[in-house]
Amino acid sequence: MRITAGRVVMALGLAAAVAGVAWFLMPRPVPVETAAVARGRFVATVDEDGKTRIRERYVVAAPLAGRLTRVGLKAGDPVASDEVIATIMPPAAPLLDLRSRREAEERLGTAEAALERSKAAVERAQAQADQAKTDLDRARTLAAQGASTVQALERAELVQRVADRDLRAAEFQDHAAAHEVYQAKALLARYQDGADAPIERWNITAPVSGVVLRVAQESETVVQSGAPLLEIGDPRDLEIVTDVLSVDAVEIRPGAEVAIEHWGGPGVLSGRVRRIEPAAFTKISTLGVEEQRVNVLIDVLSPQELWKGLGDGYQLDTRITVFTRDDIEIIPAGALFRRGDNWSVYVVDDGRAQLRTIDLERRSGRFAAVKKELTPGERVIVYPSDQISSGVRVSLK
Repeated sequence: MRITAGRVVMALGLAAAVAGVAWFLMPRPVPVETAAVARGRFVATVDEDGKTRIRERYVVAAPLAGRLTRVGLKAGDPVASDEVIATIMPPAAPLLDLRSRREAEERLGTAEAALERSKAAVERAQAQADQAKTDLDRARTLAAQGASTVQALERAELVQRVADRDLRAAEFQDHAAAHEVYQAKALLARYQDGADAPIERWNITAPVSGVVLRVAQESETVVQSGAPLLEIGDPRDLEIVTDVLSVDAVEIRPGAEVAIEHWGGPGVLSGRVRRIEPAAFTKISTLGVEEQRVNVLIDVLSPQELWKGLGDGYQLDTRITVFTRDDIEIIPAGALFRRGDNWSVYVVDDGRAQLRTIDLERRSGRFAAVKKELTPGERVIVYPSDQISSGVRVSLK
C-alpha cells in the first residue's frame, strides 16, 4: 500500500493538533516570589517608637503667695545655679474705707495709752522691788546682830520675791502693749508712708545650672504658694522612654543593646536599656484596642557630638535586642505558614514546590530562624497562595 504525500501531511497536522491540545490542557507553572535561605547571625528585636526625655528636670514653684513680676527668661535661655530667675512681691494690703480707717486710728490711740499705762506700772513695780530689796538687806543685818527674829527675815524675803514677780509681770504687760501699738501702726502704714514706702521683694533663684525648658507664667500676675513658674534641666542629660507591650517587656533585660533609628540625623545611634518600669499602664492603640504597655528607659551610648541636635520630647524609633543566635538558617517570615500544629514552608525543587515541615527557632519582624531543616542557598516561596501545593510547577517572577 502506497502512502501518499497528502496522508503524511494530514497525519502530521493531526499530531500537531493533539500536541497543541495537550499543551493547552497541561497545568501552567504558577508564578511565585522566592527568597534564598541564608546562614548567619539572627537577632530578634522589639521595635517600638520612643521619645527623648531630660533625665533630671526641676520645676521651680512660687515659695509664697504674692505678685510675680514679669519673667524675663525664655525657653532655651541658659541659667546658672543660684541665679535670680524671678521675683515675688507680697500682696498689697486691702484698702480701708473711712469708717474702718477712723476705727484703726482710734485703736492706735488706745494702744498707745495702754503702752503708757504699762510703762507706769513697770516703774511702780520697779520701785516696790527696790524697796523690798532694801527691807530684806535691813532684816538680814538685824537678824545677824540678834535684834530681829527669824520670822521677820522670812517675811522680808517673801516680800522681795513677790516684788520681783510683780516687776516681771509688769514688764511682760509693757512688752505686749508695745506690740499692740506696732500692730495698729502696721494697719495704718499704707496711708502714713504713701508711695515712698520701700517695697519688699522675694528673689527666686535657680536650683541648678541648666537651660530653661518651659516658662509656665511669663506675665506679671498674682500667684499662690506652690504655683509652677518655670522648668529647668540639662539638655545634654537625655534618656529615651519607649513604651512596649507587656508581653514583650517580659523578655527585655537591663543592659540589652538598643539601635536608635530615624532620630533625625545620619546613621544609627547605639543605646542600652537601663530600667524596665515595674508597673504597666493602659493605652488605646490607633485601632482603638486597649493595650497594657510598659515604659523602658534607655541610655544613649553614642558620643554626644553625634546627637547634639536632639532635645526634650523628640520622637525616634528603637530596636531593643531580646534574642541572638549565631550560625543559623534565616528565611523571610512571609514564607512561614501553619499546617496543623507545625510550621511549614514551600521549597522550590527542580521547578516544583515541595512542602517541608520545619522546626522554628524564633521569628522577629520580617525574618525567622529555622533549625537545620533547610540548606543555605535553597529557595523558599514567600507568601504562597492557595494555588500552591506540593508538586505544583512554579516559575519565578
